[in-house]
Amino acid sequence: MRTAQQEIDERSKLAGNNKFELLLFRLGEAPSTGQRELFGINVFKVREVLVMPPITALANSHEHLMGVANIRGQIIPVINLPAVVGCQPKKGLGILMVTEFGRTVQAFAVEDVNEIVRLEWDQVLPAEGSHAGALITGIARLDGATANTRLAQVLDVEQILRNVMPTTQEEITREVVGPAMLLPGESVILVADDSAVARSVIELGLKAMGVPFIMTKTGKEAWERLQELATAAEAQGRTVQDKIAVVLTDLEMPEMDGFTLTRLIKNNPKYKSIPVISHSSLTGATNETHVKSVGADAYVAKFSPRELAATLRKVLSLAA
Repeated sequence: MRTAQQEIDERSKLAGNNKFELLLFRLGEAPSTGQRELFGINVFKVREVLVMPPITALANSHEHLMGVANIRGQIIPVINLPAVVGCQPKKGLGILMVTEFGRTVQAFAVEDVNEIVRLEWDQVLPAEGSHAGALITGIARLDGATANTRLAQVLDVEQILRNVMPTTQEEITREVVGPAMLLPGESVILVADDSAVARSVIELGLKAMGVPFIMTKTGKEAWERLQELATAAEAQGRTVQDKIAVVLTDLEMPEMDGFTLTRLIKNNPKYKSIPVISHSSLTGATNETHVKSVGADAYVAKFSPRELAATLRKVLSLAA
């Protein structure tokens, strides 16, 4: 019988090889088709799955916040996920997925949970290329690139959480992120993140710091952009470090994840001196340790502009 640590170690090895595990679940019938579509969430974000416990409704709360549940002594907010995405459960909401990401714990009520599937990130198509809505980060092809493959929508749980439970975060200003940050020469920060809400927060933070940046939506797009900049630099008799000061990458992304992007950079003699910062909602000691094992120079959790600014300053000072 495998221990919890063995399971964590195995999933960490998957992440280092552009693979991950997706927990599949259903939310009820879609209003446009009447079908019970599959949805998914990265297993790394799921703490446990349990039968729906008693829920205590909260006065004057968001319409999609069912209330709170007492789970192992911890009071956890419960979000009605079918209501968020517009599905109609036929079996009721019998299952609760307790999740932990972005240094927060919350639970999502779902109709039922199906299975865990092991995928490669290149089996996930970016949401923007598939005309998906704002709450979807990607479309997973569960059986590979076959004609009749099953599809699952990978939910942007970060966006959902911010919609239902907006936090009172400090405004992203120069006072918060500190004085203007000067990058070497004409270099920029290369950013990779598939979440629209994450990109908007990062953009506000970098603008407040006064630094130029290039925004990409997947690790694959960032890798291709890095190579283009390296080619341009060589044509000018310069190095890629004259073009890119830091790579700031998410970990979970369609096509190529941040672990793989980091490894590609750090294993290439031309690029390995470029600092890489992992910027992710996958918090916890296990993830942070794994980030360092693939060569990242630092780890910072979403969404903390103050912490991100401090980390950028530290990494740039070490690289100078």
